[in-house]
Amino acid sequence: HMPLLLRVFEPRYLTMIGDLLDEDDPRFGVVLIERGPEVGGGDHRSGVGTAARLATVSPDAEALHTIAIGTTRFAVEQWVDDAPYPRAEVTLMPELVWSDALLPLRSEAEAVVRRVLARVDGLWDADTELADDPIATVWQLAGIAPLGEYDRHTLLRSTTAGALLRQVIDLTLEAELLWSDE
Repeated sequence: HMPLLLRVFEPRYLTMIGDLLDEDDPRFGVVLIERGPEVGGGDHRSGVGTAARLATVSPDAEALHTIAIGTTRFAVEQWVDDAPYPRAEVTLMPELVWSDALLPLRSEAEAVVRRVLARVDGLWDADTELADDPIATVWQLAGIAPLGEYDRHTLLRSTTAGALLRQVIDLTLEAELLWSDE
């Protein structure tokens, strides 16, 4: 439910974008590189990721600039041949289920995230608009929370909406303590 802005310049990913543009529903997987180089291969990739739907592609002289929107989570069952770009066999992870009993927890998470966003410089600000759909909102709170990539990856593994909200609160409060110590 979050936008993903990418600057695509590696030949293997330029090929991937070209292949996606031929599809009716252009989706690709995004995983965290846990260690190793980000460019050129030789990396160790996470076993959990997000499918993203390609929304726009704009070329310039050196790269393609893309916007994709996160859709569903997946678990990597097996990495397959990288030719011409990384690919995997995946299993979709279950969607989180909303219950109105989570409204107080969602309100608390939103208040904590917005309060901390108001105190830090980052990509998102405290007035960032959220979706009307409650599950989309939960994921958006996780996406705009001022956290590092490994913390975000932890959130991606959540199995319930309540657990996700609790982790968003806890990790954001931990991050707030780190900023106040600086």
